[in-house]
Amino acid sequence: MIIIHAHFQIKADKEQAFLEEVRSLVSASRAEEGNISYDLMKDTEKEQTYTMVETWKDGAAVEAHNTSEHFIDFGKKAPEYMAAPIDVQVFAGEKVER
Repeated sequence: MIIIHAHFQIKADKEQAFLEEVRSLVSASRAEEGNISYDLMKDTEKEQTYTMVETWKDGAAVEAHNTSEHFIDFGKKAPEYMAAPIDVQVFAGEKVER
């Protein structure tokens, strides 16, 4: 399992446009084969700060996502919303049995 945290710092005057644009990315990504979860979280302490928390079945699913039309389209538009470069962290995860 691959877990990705993509951290976004958004320009204050572009926040609403970012939220509208990211809505279609989230919806299309959730429908992808190999996607376990795909959620945008808003930081409770920092304004205009968000983290996309993604969970994927495996590396092949991540690669398919990274080459998908909706991901590429979002990537082309994203710079206009960003106040700082996107910070991406990738983790390997294993399900913990209880």
